[in-house]
Amino acid sequence: MDEKQQRWCLERHRRVRKIFAFPIWALTHLRYPVKIEKAPDDSQALILFNHQTALDQFLVGLAFSQPVYYVASEDLFSIGPLARAMEYLVAPIPIKKQSTDIRAVKTCLRVAKEGGSIAIAPEGNRTYSGRPCFMNPAIGSLAKKLKLPVLLFRIEGGYGVHPRWSDGVRRGPMRAYVAERIEPEELKAMSPGEIYERIRQGLNVDETQIPGRYRGRKRAEYLERMLYVCPKCGLSRFESRGDRVRCLSCGLEASYGEDKQFKSADPAFPYRYAADWYQAQEDFVNALDTRDYLTKPLYRDRADLSRVLLYKRKEQLQKGCDVALYGDRIVLDEGTERELCLPIEELSTVTVLGRNKLNLYHGEQIYQLKGDKRFNALKYVQLCARSKNIARGDFDDKFLGL
Repeated sequence: MDEKQQRWCLERHRRVRKIFAFPIWALTHLRYPVKIEKAPDDSQALILFNHQTALDQFLVGLAFSQPVYYVASEDLFSIGPLARAMEYLVAPIPIKKQSTDIRAVKTCLRVAKEGGSIAIAPEGNRTYSGRPCFMNPAIGSLAKKLKLPVLLFRIEGGYGVHPRWSDGVRRGPMRAYVAERIEPEELKAMSPGEIYERIRQGLNVDETQIPGRYRGRKRAEYLERMLYVCPKCGLSRFESRGDRVRCLSCGLEASYGEDKQFKSADPAFPYRYAADWYQAQEDFVNALDTRDYLTKPLYRDRADLSRVLLYKRKEQLQKGCDVALYGDRIVLDEGTERELCLPIEELSTVTVLGRNKLNLYHGEQIYQLKGDKRFNALKYVQLCARSKNIARGDFDDKFLGL
């Protein structure tokens, strides 16, 4: 194998970037009303961005004229021929979601050595609430190892335009730009912890502080992908239509406005923003003892079940699989010949992908559950995280997986 074949950064990536620049620009601007500011310095860098929309990688790419190598979830590499085409055209860097992946770190070092720019969303998850998700402190160590300038790329208004829980796009103010540059000399003088804190603060975009009106006819549609705790009756299910969302247990109803704020005729309704409701939901789960649900499930759902063959493909195992979430296990097709019991303690990772897909990492197996459009995958991530914390005896651990 010759040296060129061994390189990660290839000349064709530069040609691909030039060829696809206008189609991507057109697609992005047709989809989102976004103002993308060109990067003031287009030299090699580590680009770190907050994660708000499905097209964030395009926003980053359009701000720079050189090829950018994105760190991407391993799930993207398991979609057969499309994944192979993506690898050939843009060579993204695969990473295991919600973990410190040594292989991904080594690939980043290799790309940096070859002169390539790297883009990472340090949160690893697209925000549900409009406030940042958990950021792995390991990003500080990686930034120090790469010895590249760090560019903090902020996306503002993206949650107003296209919340993670929604299929619809609203029209309203949105901006994407390089907010800060940290030079290698500065990084050298800082500890990994100090670098992490600088990055965290620089990318701390809170959508409750971003003004503007976001116009759309179905503003609350699919909020049930995020909501599963009612302020009046606790664990519940929700139904959304148009600009309204309603609890199916007690009937509590609220509307979601163009200003990203909730309004309700019920004087006891306590939330102003989705971020407030999301935080209260996390607080509820962190006060919940999931051991009370060992004989009766917290939730039952139906979803298509697949096995993910990493870096190859997905194979569907069953359509319409029954899913039961207990306080210590997830049971698929309970009581049938196909029953599969996954103890939560044995799940290395439970993570949500996109809007309504759930990955369960059990030993060498990766199972994926994909429900209908109203399936809430988030509750599995957060309730499993709570169960793991309790099993460890760490009742005060507030981290719920995102």
